[in-house]
Amino acid sequence: MTNNLSLTAMYPSGDIGLYQHTIRTIPSLTAEEEYELASKLKNNNDLEAAKKLILSHLKLVMKVARSYSGYNLPHADLVQEGNIGLMKAVKRFDPDRGVRLVSFAIYWIKAEIQEYVVRNWRLVKTATTKAQRKLFFNLRSLKKTLQPLKSHEISEIALELNVKEDEVREMEYRLAGKEIAIDYSDDESEDDSYRPISFLQDKSLEQSAQIEKDETEDNDTKSLNNALAKLDERSRAIVKARWLNDHKSETLHDLAKKYKISAERIRQIEQNALKKIKALMLPNS
Repeated sequence: MTNNLSLTAMYPSGDIGLYQHTIRTIPSLTAEEEYELASKLKNNNDLEAAKKLILSHLKLVMKVARSYSGYNLPHADLVQEGNIGLMKAVKRFDPDRGVRLVSFAIYWIKAEIQEYVVRNWRLVKTATTKAQRKLFFNLRSLKKTLQPLKSHEISEIALELNVKEDEVREMEYRLAGKEIAIDYSDDESEDDSYRPISFLQDKSLEQSAQIEKDETEDNDTKSLNNALAKLDERSRAIVKARWLNDHKSETLHDLAKKYKISAERIRQIEQNALKKIKALMLPNS
C-alpha cells in the first residue's frame, strides 16, 4: 500500500507544486463514504478502499507539513514523511469508534514529521545552547503521548534536562509546528512583505549574547566541516546537496538521476551519512 502512494510515485518528476495541484482535485469524503470505505478495509482488507481513504486526506498532510517549514527542511520530504504517518493512521483506523479519520490521522502525521525533524534539523539550524539542543532532541522521546504536556509533566522534563519550564513549553510549541503560523498564508501569491512576520519588532540579541551565539555557531560549523571531511566523496556530496545548498536543495529523485542509482539507495546513503556526522559531532566522540 505504501509503495504506490509515495510522492515520487504519484508524481515522478518530484515537482511539489504539480503534486499539490493534483491532490487539490481529489474530492473529500462524506462521513458516510468514509465509514463505508474504512469498514471495507477493516473487515475485508480492501486495499482499494485504503487507497481512497489515503488520497482523500493528502491535502491534510500538505497543510500539516507546511506548518513545519520553519526548520528549513525540504518541503517534499516533510510531505513524504507525513504521508507515511497518514498510511499508518488509515491502517489502524477503527470506523466504529465514532471518530472521523481526520481527527485520528493528524496525530500520526505529526508524529512522523516530528521524528523526521528531530533526526535532521541539527545539520541545518542548531539551537543556541547545549541545553536547548538537549531539550530539542529529547523532548519527543520524553513525551508519553502527542497530547499537550500537562503542568507536572513540564516540571518533570525541565528538572530532568536542567532547563527552565518556559523553555520546555516553547520547544513543545515549536515541535508541534505552531510557531510557523505567523509566516504562513493560504494565498501562495501573497507578497511576503505583507505577511504578519514582516511587522514584528526587532528582537536582536545584545552584543554579549550575540558574541556567544556567534562563537557557538562557529564551533558547530567547524565540527560539521570536520565530520563532513571524514565521509567518502559521494556521501559528502549527497549531504551537501540535500542539506547545505545555499540555493535549492536537490531532491532524492534529482540525485538518483545524477548518480544513476535508485532514489531509495540515495536515501540510504544520506541516512547513513547523517548518522556518522551526528556521531562525529557528539562530545567525546
